[in-house]
Amino acid sequence: MNRFPRRVYRDGEEPDPRFSLANERTFLAWLRTALAMFAGAFALEALALPAAPGWRLAAAAVFIVVGLLSTVHAWLSWARTEKAMRVGRPLPGQPMGLIIVVGIAVAVALVVVGTLIP
Repeated sequence: MNRFPRRVYRDGEEPDPRFSLANERTFLAWLRTALAMFAGAFALEALALPAAPGWRLAAAAVFIVVGLLSTVHAWLSWARTEKAMRVGRPLPGQPMGLIIVVGIAVAVALVVVGTLIP
């Protein structure tokens, strides 16, 4: 069987399909998170918020960076988890949650500061 990416599928045995499908749903959830970050960035620039433009732009940039990181993480995490299941290793950790929380907090703080500073 020739499946992409080969580095994930070439080793080990086929795991229970329920686990692979759960891994795929997690991948899609990370992509939805990335889309939400991009939408937040675009909304900050599209809406007429009373925040100073520089602060608003900085917050939008944070959302875009977090969205890009979420997109990359989605792919890498899916591949690592699928490979781990195939070869019987423990599943990898998920440090991205903390990065998203910090990114959102920073972006919100930038908007709040931009709103308070004339």
